Amino acid sequence: MLFRSTDVPADFLGVREEGERRKSARRKQPRSGTDRRASDRRKAALRGTLLAAAAVALPHHVQPEPLNPAWLRPPVASVTTTIDAAVAVPAAHAYDDVILEASTRYGVDATLIRSVMQIESAFDALAVSRAGAVGLMQLMPDVAQELGVEDPLDPRQNVMGGVKYLRRLLDLYRGNVRLALASYNAGATNVAEYGGVPPFPETQKYVKQITRLVDSSRREHDK
Repeated sequence: MLFRSTDVPADFLGVREEGERRKSARRKQPRSGTDRRASDRRKAALRGTLLAAAAVALPHHVQPEPLNPAWLRPPVASVTTTIDAAVAVPAAHAYDDVILEASTRYGVDATLIRSVMQIESAFDALAVSRAGAVGLMQLMPDVAQELGVEDPLDPRQNVMGGVKYLRRLLDLYRGNVRLALASYNAGATNVAEYGGVPPFPETQKYVKQITRLVDSSRREHDK
């Protein structure tokens, strides 16, 4: 079906009614005030420029927090324990296992070893004498080195070295415990010079104390 121009409203075809002005005709007339649209555009452009500058500058002042390396590690299983009670071990028996091992290895009576240890250091593994003797069996540095003891303050090494030395002295004096003890305290040279236990008060006391401890321990064991 065809339409005639007379059927279409005049304003649809852009036909200007009488007394109507076109936009172009209106814009030709000078404005009496400030061009508000141009001002708005300038303000919008200025705001855009400031926002862009802020966006560029902001990353230089606010750095993202680096990732914690611990977060990247795989989880590690852990075990939590609690101690409900503790039993103190008497000093005289704190090194029973080491004494038994040394006694078995070198063939020295365990009671004799414990008695020497009691008089020498009172079972203090960190004991150091004024003369420089160290540890449970009070080994002198040169003796410890000769016996192959790398760490004289290590209880096991100290006991093993002391009992090894005591075994040598027992062999030297054919099992005579008093002479072996005197030599352990005063040195083999003094024992040889005096032909027995030297007359030094310290050595005399030392030999008596240890022999009494050995005899007392054996009596207690026999009961």
